[in-house]
Amino acid sequence: MQQLPVIAIVGRPNIGKSTVFNRIVGERVSIVEDTPGVTRDRIYGRGEWLTHEFQLIDTGGIEISDEPFLEQIKMQAEIAIEEADVILFLTNGREGVTDTDEEIAKMLYRTKKPVVLGVNKVDYPEMNDVIYDFYSLGFGDPYPVSGSHGRGTGDLLDALVDQFPKEDATVIEEDTIHFSLIGRPNVGKSSLVNALVGEERAIVSNQAGTTTDATDTPFEYEGQKYKIIDTAGMRRKGKVYEKVEKYSVLRAHRAIERSDVVLIVLDGEEGIRDQDKRVAGIAEEAGKGVIFIVNKWDAVEKDTKTMDEFIKLIRYHFAFLEYAPILFVSAKTGQRVKEIYDLVRHVAEKHALRVQSSVLNDVMSDAFARNPAPNDKGRRLKIYYVTQVATKPPTFVVFVNDPQLMHFSYERFILNTLREAFGFEGTPIRLIKRARN
Repeated sequence: MQQLPVIAIVGRPNIGKSTVFNRIVGERVSIVEDTPGVTRDRIYGRGEWLTHEFQLIDTGGIEISDEPFLEQIKMQAEIAIEEADVILFLTNGREGVTDTDEEIAKMLYRTKKPVVLGVNKVDYPEMNDVIYDFYSLGFGDPYPVSGSHGRGTGDLLDALVDQFPKEDATVIEEDTIHFSLIGRPNVGKSSLVNALVGEERAIVSNQAGTTTDATDTPFEYEGQKYKIIDTAGMRRKGKVYEKVEKYSVLRAHRAIERSDVVLIVLDGEEGIRDQDKRVAGIAEEAGKGVIFIVNKWDAVEKDTKTMDEFIKLIRYHFAFLEYAPILFVSAKTGQRVKEIYDLVRHVAEKHALRVQSSVLNDVMSDAFARNPAPNDKGRRLKIYYVTQVATKPPTFVVFVNDPQLMHFSYERFILNTLREAFGFEGTPIRLIKRARN
């Protein structure tokens, strides 16, 4: 399973990084405001150019200053640089080369990563002469672009894609289930890895953020091959990486892309936090199979209602993952840890399930007959045919007379029917509405 190349956009505040990011990703994901330093957190997105897919990181601006806020932005950018395969160094053509641009250039000289220099806010061809001053930064040809108008982004993307790592010809492990353990620091991910593989593969400590060795872990259980995709490993130690909590979200993002199934590890003692929701959202958007693992259940004071109450809490906070199974375990005592193997295998099978078209349409025809689509202003939705077009996640196309007539409640009915008929436990389902020509 191949990891997508990563581009990090770096540069000082208020030069249009978020606008360029949105232009490349194709949607307004990052906050855009004409105030220096408004983008405080890295924003992640997926882009595509010609035949190449990639991940894009929009960093906060780098400012060489002792002020805490600007220092924090600098740290975020440094982390993004560390994780990137290619760096897009963005500057402002209207302001020319500044002292801060030169300081950022010095920082980038020290990285071994390829750097492509973009000069933003060059909105018209007659402004192209402004780029010549930027040769002094030492990164070869500057590329004039306009994030707001879209001018020059094609040439810029050509240059970025040209710097991607060459694809290696590794054999795709079709018979191996790839899964990752995602969660906040100190929820017990390393202990669970050790319990699953039966040996001390990861360093286990009560100190948050102590896993510093990044390696995938292959193993076999009852004839099935598995590979645990590393999420917690940090490439180097230091206060920059340990202090920025959202760094683990970036690591999780990359691990999720390489996984078939994602285990969202929650702390049974501490409950649910906002960061848990962020990584869960990434897994759902990526279309991966999802399982909730509530760890440290041995340390929780319980009565007959404790587990049910925790399940209700999960369903409330993660309503968008209502299909994900929940398992309560203890890595410390080994309680129910072995059940993880069967659950991962089950969800992986459902994630890759393909339903025969004739069976699919028999089931859906019966469902539509029992529950016809309601009228909408005198017009009724007609459903002609349903077909599955992809797996991982299961994706279905519904051919109708007019996609606009399908209310979200009826779409939900179709999804629920598919789940009830074919299982699909732990996996999202994608539904595409298409008019029949």
